[in-house]
Amino acid sequence: MERVKNLLNISANLKKTVADTLSSEILDAAEKIKNRLDSGGKLLLMGNGGSAGDAQHIAAELIGRFKKERKAMPALALTVDTSSLTALGNDYGFDTIFERQIEALAGKNDAVIGISTSGNSENVVRGINKAKSLGAYTIGLLGNEGGKLKELVDLPIVIPSNDTARIQEVHITIGHIICELIEEEY
Repeated sequence: MERVKNLLNISANLKKTVADTLSSEILDAAEKIKNRLDSGGKLLLMGNGGSAGDAQHIAAELIGRFKKERKAMPALALTVDTSSLTALGNDYGFDTIFERQIEALAGKNDAVIGISTSGNSENVVRGINKAKSLGAYTIGLLGNEGGKLKELVDLPIVIPSNDTARIQEVHITIGHIICELIEEEY
């Protein structure tokens, strides 16, 4: 039982640290995404493994509903199209799977979130670079001091931890907060 309490406290303490140090960035992310949605844009999300699950989770909250009934919001996780993912991975290599989708789907009115606990996922790096070249606003949900993505995205949100599980717990909390802040306006 003590081990469980300790793990919960580690998670809670990291969230308290994020509350004290990153609240402004989280609010800024929600405002930037909302502005893009209001101007006819959409939100595109990408990540690998657990971060892919987080991308899908956040997109689903915006397309469906988070807490209240409202109009559906255009959000898309680039991890859900298995035909595109496998064709791109096979024909061009795994590092291109997000870059090519961003090239096809993103525009200057869109926001793009790259989720990477290391900040160094090459396919996310390439997707963010492509999004920036198209004029999309880019946000990074990152960990481990931010990696390469910290310097690439318009808005880095770097969780101060190198524990992948704890970083992912905070990322989905931030995703929920962003969804709630955006939804409050609808």
